[in-house]
Amino acid sequence: SKPLISFEKSKENKQVINWADIELFKPEKIGLFTDESSLEEISQYIDWSPFFWTWEMKGTYPKILESDKYGEKATELFEDAQNILKDIITHKRFTAKAVWGMWPANSDGEDVTLQNDSQTKLHFLRQQGEKSNKSLADFVAPKSIGQDYVGAFVVTMGKEVENYSKAFADDLDDYTSIMVKAIGDRLAEAYAEILHKKVRDMWGFGKNENLKMEDLIKEKYRGVRPAPGYPACPDHTEKETIWSLLKVEETIGATLTENYAMNPASTVSGLYLQYPESKYFNLGKIGSDQLENYSKRKEKSSTEMRRWLSPNL
Repeated sequence: SKPLISFEKSKENKQVINWADIELFKPEKIGLFTDESSLEEISQYIDWSPFFWTWEMKGTYPKILESDKYGEKATELFEDAQNILKDIITHKRFTAKAVWGMWPANSDGEDVTLQNDSQTKLHFLRQQGEKSNKSLADFVAPKSIGQDYVGAFVVTMGKEVENYSKAFADDLDDYTSIMVKAIGDRLAEAYAEILHKKVRDMWGFGKNENLKMEDLIKEKYRGVRPAPGYPACPDHTEKETIWSLLKVEETIGATLTENYAMNPASTVSGLYLQYPESKYFNLGKIGSDQLENYSKRKEKSSTEMRRWLSPNL
């Protein structure tokens, strides 16, 4: 119910960045790459807090283990999870795979163009509220400033997560079945974290971070990895671009459903931006004027895009 300003006005009010004061790092390598980190290495980057949220326990790890309300049950759950995780790592029950890429890129309004063979365009939306008018495209330097770079990634734990979980469900062990899925999701998110660390190191600005695990969880590093379907870029159809760009299906076997859900379920995708002050934000509601503009930029009908963006209209 908050009032919106026009799309044209929101563009005029966009965040002003003094790019002349910002060092734009050039990555050590450009193009498409794969990664196969070990489950043991990936497990060191698990953020356990969302694991407890799966079981509807509010709190953060490790404090939740000492909670007056949840402590005893949380500790029991955590011990069970550690035993299952150890089994998964020892017997290599999941197949961790990743594909990622990095390309020269520049912004043009709310679009970002990658300088690859097909001049791939990433499309973003802009806030139309009275107080804030951010777009993720603002965090990529325009061509007039100089050469910026943008990356993309997809990591997956493979179909083995679902298969292993189903084996327990078939034996009527729903508890372990749910536990396996929850751990699969945590490992996928951890893989996204460790891969992002490797990419920041390769990009140059990550080598001197010296960040602890809690710093990574709090996202104290430079840049962001926004994902289609999340508040800053809620359009799930942008995953199509990532899948095509990274040749995801051919390289690691992950697919998109007709509703753009990622399959296998324990899969994470997103983009890499390097602007040091970039932050995640909630797009919020947009007007029909931006919807029309966005549809034209994506070369899709406004009816189709209205379907995908209905929660934001």
